[in-house]
Amino acid sequence: MKTMRWFLIVAVAVPACLADAARTTVRGKLVQAADKPPVLEVSGGRKLALEGDEETRAVLSDQRLKGAELELAGQASAAGLTIDPIHTRSMFVRKKGKRLAITYWCDVCSIRTYSPGVCWCCQEDTELDLREPDRE
Repeated sequence: MKTMRWFLIVAVAVPACLADAARTTVRGKLVQAADKPPVLEVSGGRKLALEGDEETRAVLSDQRLKGAELELAGQASAAGLTIDPIHTRSMFVRKKGKRLAITYWCDVCSIRTYSPGVCWCCQEDTELDLREPDRE
């Protein structure tokens, strides 16, 4: 019975460890060229294609972030980076040496979201609100 318990622990723990090992963090400048998907320009001028869920793609397309230095976490591939889902808080702006979470705020309703768009309550546009991660 004890051997079976160890087998189950290993069977669950090993895939979880391997999944974390494949996760990477990349820094670079967000490039948003007209009529092209956003890319991350990393050192040496190399451009990484960016993939992600719908909310992540909305953040990457936000013109207020054009040219920003980003720190993105996800799964690297030969083609680029698949950013982890929006709920994992995998996207940050680097500004003046600080790592800032990308959030959006509605001043009318005091509602915070993590992707741009209109407030679900008052239907006004939300404002980009870069915040220190511990203040989210």
